[in-house]
Amino acid sequence: MKLNIAVLAGDGIGPEISVEGVKVLTATAQKFGHEINYTSALVGAAAIDEVGDPFPQETFDICTNADAVLFSCVGDPKFDNNPNATVRPEQGLLAMRKKLGLFANIRPIQTFDCLIHKSPLKDDIVRGADFICIRELTGGMYFGEKCEGEEMAYDTNKYTRAEVERILHVAYKYAMQRRRHVTVVDKANVLASSRLWRKVAQEISQQYPEVTTDYMYVDNASMRMIQDPGFFDVMVTENTFGDILTDEGSCITGSMGLLPSASTGTGTPVFEPIHGSWPQAKGLNIANPLAQILSVAMLYEYFGLEKEGKTIRDAVDASLAANIRTPEIQVAGGEKYGTKEVGQWIADYINKA
Repeated sequence: MKLNIAVLAGDGIGPEISVEGVKVLTATAQKFGHEINYTSALVGAAAIDEVGDPFPQETFDICTNADAVLFSCVGDPKFDNNPNATVRPEQGLLAMRKKLGLFANIRPIQTFDCLIHKSPLKDDIVRGADFICIRELTGGMYFGEKCEGEEMAYDTNKYTRAEVERILHVAYKYAMQRRRHVTVVDKANVLASSRLWRKVAQEISQQYPEVTTDYMYVDNASMRMIQDPGFFDVMVTENTFGDILTDEGSCITGSMGLLPSASTGTGTPVFEPIHGSWPQAKGLNIANPLAQILSVAMLYEYFGLEKEGKTIRDAVDASLAANIRTPEIQVAGGEKYGTKEVGQWIADYINKA
């Protein structure tokens, strides 16, 4: 297969982990006889500094013409600490999602047996947790009408039936490939938008009689994720709730540096780690590249290349088993490995497999 990949490294640790993702993508392609063409583009603070726009037209064009986007992260303290900034790196991420029609964010939450001790949860609670959060990505408060003044501000949590229907179908299709259990997360006891979500979900669920559907208020869901993460199979929710819950879910594994995600919809799909830009670690060669590398596995699987995806996942498992790990997940007394060393070890493993 021939694939054109847009590479958006972004800010902070993004360029470092992006290199390792590309390295693994290339090694896997060579092993299985695929041809990969890469085109790099600016996004986030790097793009603001260069052209004044966090998602410039040239980047949009490169993404549109690609088969997939390998994205890393955006964010910079000089914007975080300036409440008066009119342009922010995160606006580039939102613009990318909106312009590419990426309405579905798929975030798998999975534990690694050899890293259970890193989880803040007890072993008997977290072991075996394996679920997917499907987050609606282009609606709700992040994109609704806004007002920001000195005395009043508001964000409108607007959803249409069509937006809710299409994300629910994504969730049910994933459930059909898994354990056939969907949990719809809302706040229907308070919010009108959530009552629309629940009404539409009750209708859509009738089209999937093989799937068990339950409904959970977001506050209850946040507690259940900590008390019994094994309960969930496929969780589906709106934009703001999904943003919060997926970050909570990432902590179950013990490190945000372990989890990938995919954003899909009507345009070019984007594959990225769930973590931020961690600017404090920029240039220190300590950032965990595994989430970026596992995003590459999701990229291959999106195109039906399951063997390629499994090869990458097996290599990641092997690196963890061999204690080839960055500092935040290394065992006590273990040898020190940096971002580059972990990425290279995994690429070499794939070449030899």
